[in-house]
Amino acid sequence: MPEPGLARYGIYYTPAPEHPLTVAAREWLGRDAFTGGSHLPPSGHAVAADSIRVALTTEPGRYGFHATLKAPFRLREECSVEELERTLRGFVTIWPACPIGPLKIDLLGGFFALVPVSPIPVLRGFASHIVRDFDHFRASMNQAELQRRLRSPLDESETTYLVQWGYPYVFDRFRFHMTLTDPVPIEQRAKIQNELEPIFHPLLTEDFSVDALSLFVQEDAGANFVVRSQFALGSRTLIRKVM
Repeated sequence: MPEPGLARYGIYYTPAPEHPLTVAAREWLGRDAFTGGSHLPPSGHAVAADSIRVALTTEPGRYGFHATLKAPFRLREECSVEELERTLRGFVTIWPACPIGPLKIDLLGGFFALVPVSPIPVLRGFASHIVRDFDHFRASMNQAELQRRLRSPLDESETTYLVQWGYPYVFDRFRFHMTLTDPVPIEQRAKIQNELEPIFHPLLTEDFSVDALSLFVQEDAGANFVVRSQFALGSRTLIRKVM
């Protein structure tokens, strides 16, 4: 069980565990966020150059395949994860699935990620509601958390968002993305792009939507994130309860 005060919770989008995109991502990242287990690529697969993959997927592997909607936070002392989960279940009943559209592989700030082919303004608005509606569960950042975030180059608006909302990339700074790599050195980017294209490109033409919200949990600072529960948007359906 997560230890109170140490655990962090994030509200993410991730496709179902059996979805081909999820399957490809867990093979690339080497880890399954639904089971918490490591996952080695099958023999002969394009990602069989495992040393390259491992070296470039440390952080995205630890967080699991996802798009951030409410960045990881510790719970306020007076809040419980059961209350958070009940509120999430209520939230999905009043929101329909949110369109994403087809995806593409792109380079964001030096790392590779899957992003929508076309801008989806409604997606930004949807994410903004999640940021606001669940913020009363979030404990204020401690000094260590704040300093860690401030190591990234942030502009004035992003710094303000970080202090007020616990994450700099919200509202007008939000960009939907599903991270595939750590930052990649310039000289390796063409090679990694060539590794990613045959794995993911055939799977990206689907008309994707945020059709479910997943509650991820990190039990302590050294732990990997895993899916705790997943809820379908537009209903009270608990798709799966993992923990």
